[in-house]
Amino acid sequence: MNTPDTQITVPFITLPNWVSAAAHCGFNVRPVFDELGIRTDLERLDEATISLAHLGELMQRCVARARQHHFPFVLGETFAFDYLPDIATFLATSPTLREAVRVLDWVRMLINPMVDLRLEEDGSQARLVQYGIDTRVGGLTSIYFVESTFAAVVKFGLGLSPELAHVSHMALSYPQPEHAARYGDHLHLPIRFDQPHDALCFPSGYLDRPLDGGFPDLHGQAERRVDERLARQSAGTRSAVVLEQAFLREPRLLGRGLERMADHLGLHPRTLQRRLQAEGAVYADIQDQVRQRRAVADLQNPALDMETISERLGFSDRRSFTRAFKRWMGMTPGQYRRTQH
Repeated sequence: MNTPDTQITVPFITLPNWVSAAAHCGFNVRPVFDELGIRTDLERLDEATISLAHLGELMQRCVARARQHHFPFVLGETFAFDYLPDIATFLATSPTLREAVRVLDWVRMLINPMVDLRLEEDGSQARLVQYGIDTRVGGLTSIYFVESTFAAVVKFGLGLSPELAHVSHMALSYPQPEHAARYGDHLHLPIRFDQPHDALCFPSGYLDRPLDGGFPDLHGQAERRVDERLARQSAGTRSAVVLEQAFLREPRLLGRGLERMADHLGLHPRTLQRRLQAEGAVYADIQDQVRQRRAVADLQNPALDMETISERLGFSDRRSFTRAFKRWMGMTPGQYRRTQH
């Protein structure tokens, strides 16, 4: 994960998945939860959050305890939408892979905003690219989260369209790790390391092929229920989280000051300010953190030039973007981009 953002909290509705993966790997995760002060209250699971710092530490400790298995792959393979059954139904009843990919937006909003997977098409090729985790900044722990993410993506993707196993490959941005031999046992796809991005790559023609599980009535019902859940979550979530999620969903909002953003959220500016103060949050800090995260993701996309990125992030000009990025990362955007290739 991107280490500068470690104090940001993310939903932890996946807590039961960690318990299941740990048991599969032959250890009890409860002592780890206790050591890190992670609450285990299933009745309030919808409200559970965890800081990125604790999430990274949790992953490291689980990897250390799982001696016979590589924990990130098991975490991804055993992941299920147990507490988000409507998403599972939407996925299972999707008429095409293109429609199924919409689930990734909900995963980002309901499970973890750092799981930022985007569908890109380039002629006859398609790829699901991970933009939310930068392995060049976050090191080995970030690699673990990439492994976990794509283990889940491959599991669900091959479940919907088994023929993808014969035409897909994994592109990974980092060098071959010491545990590279485990990749074939879990991902079951050709692996290419030292690539420009982290992505599942496959022929774009598969996106619109009919899937066997297409069920329009159930599919529409599941979509409406997910939309209702998103609306309820926004109504009951801390203002800082609502603000952060709004910025992540619509980066164009990053150029707005507090007054205009309050209007966008349907709040009086003083109300938003008061709520943020009560939560110990500062509008400019949230804006800055999301800008940094989006900048890192956008700089990994060679199709975006510096002026476009500056504009997307709401900066008045490229110089302002360069100054901010140098403050965040200790280098200019151009220098950072060169490290990605």
